[in-house]
Amino acid sequence: MATKQRGRPRSFDRGAALEKATLAFWEHGYEPTSVADLTRVMGIGAPSLYAAFGDKKALFAEVVSAYAETHGAFSTRALTEEPTARAALGRLLHEAATEYTDPAHPRGCLMISAATNCATAEVEQSLRERRNAALAAFESRIRADIAAGVLPADTDATSLARFSGAVLQGMSQQARDGATKEELEAVAALAMRAWP
Repeated sequence: MATKQRGRPRSFDRGAALEKATLAFWEHGYEPTSVADLTRVMGIGAPSLYAAFGDKKALFAEVVSAYAETHGAFSTRALTEEPTARAALGRLLHEAATEYTDPAHPRGCLMISAATNCATAEVEQSLRERRNAALAAFESRIRADIAAGVLPADTDATSLARFSGAVLQGMSQQARDGATKEELEAVAALAMRAWP
């Protein structure tokens, strides 16, 4: 026997609304994007937003998770599909040049740019944890290559991971400032020359 849902059925496409919220947060950041901005771009009323997603923080957390699985998934793919840390980070930086300048969406990386001037401690902490997890993944791949003899034994895995993260974060900001795909690919290529 089917159970009857309470209230009115949802009259909007949740996935499409989530993508619209993603684009709004990506373009403007967490703090400047108001609930009124979100309901306007999502095409729903505030009660529908709260019923479907919870409050602004909960919506943003869902946006970040969805972003990581879609627009930001290139980084995970590079780290899991490439045989070495050098190949993985090189691919990641080159693909970032493409992704960060794609005209189909806001420039740069949502997880980097949305945190700018963020005064909401939980949101700032969550984004910091995600960025630090990425650095830890970089370092883990580098350490594995040191252990396997692919990279020299005296390679500073922590510094090399942080360097790669700094380049990636800088590429995001430069994309937002108007750098082209070709300019960012040149940055990626130069960064890889610093590898041992």
